[in-house]
Amino acid sequence: MRALILAAGRGKRLRPYTDVVPKPLLVVAEGDATHSPVRLIDWQIAAACRAGVERIVVNTAHLADAFEPLPAELAARGVDMVISREGDCADDALESLGGIVKALPLLAPADDPRLCDEPFFVLAGDVVHAFDLRRFDAAAEAMRAGRIDAHLVAVPNPDFHAAGDMTVAADGTIVPGPGPHTYGCLMLASPRIFRPLRPEPAKLFPWLWDLARAGRVTAEVYTGFWDNVGSPREYERLKADAAALAWARY
Repeated sequence: MRALILAAGRGKRLRPYTDVVPKPLLVVAEGDATHSPVRLIDWQIAAACRAGVERIVVNTAHLADAFEPLPAELAARGVDMVISREGDCADDALESLGGIVKALPLLAPADDPRLCDEPFFVLAGDVVHAFDLRRFDAAAEAMRAGRIDAHLVAVPNPDFHAAGDMTVAADGTIVPGPGPHTYGCLMLASPRIFRPLRPEPAKLFPWLWDLARAGRVTAEVYTGFWDNVGSPREYERLKADAAALAWARY
């Protein structure tokens, strides 16, 4: 299985930090003699490694050059990573849906019988969490069997999005629209839903809601550690969270 980490955006809420460093590469803990520095993106890399992901793809645009050393750095730590570069600045970014479509040949090559229909993870590069991606195993089997097309992680509405995105029922079905749950920026998806699309600027929502209304997308609610670091104050608070930092090391 492979994973896409979305990292092309501007990160406006964390300016001025993100004027000079892409948000996913912001350092949360400095390295020392035994540990490498911890950046926001490392929570997703750690989650992917724990789940046995064989390749990580990172899409880039804003300050894209800053990501170029990352594959070599991770290769030295036994992690296979490639870049899906959308351009050189935030204006070149294809948004979430367009970024997935552009990266699709790296995630599920159409000419590879083993991977062409294999589900892959889509993870936001600026979200920190302790969700175990292995919890997606049952959803992956449902996708391989053709019963669903995507499975989302939802979280209780955070303060910055009090109206919510959806209501998730106990059986995993979704009612899109204002409700008690917010998309947690963690998803497993089948490549088949993206193949007809062109790599052009487009957002994942509301496009995905049409599939949800057709019963092709399910979700689960996660109530553990999760944060979308959206302000300098939240960024500084995360730096002091020793338990969260320990989870991000791999």
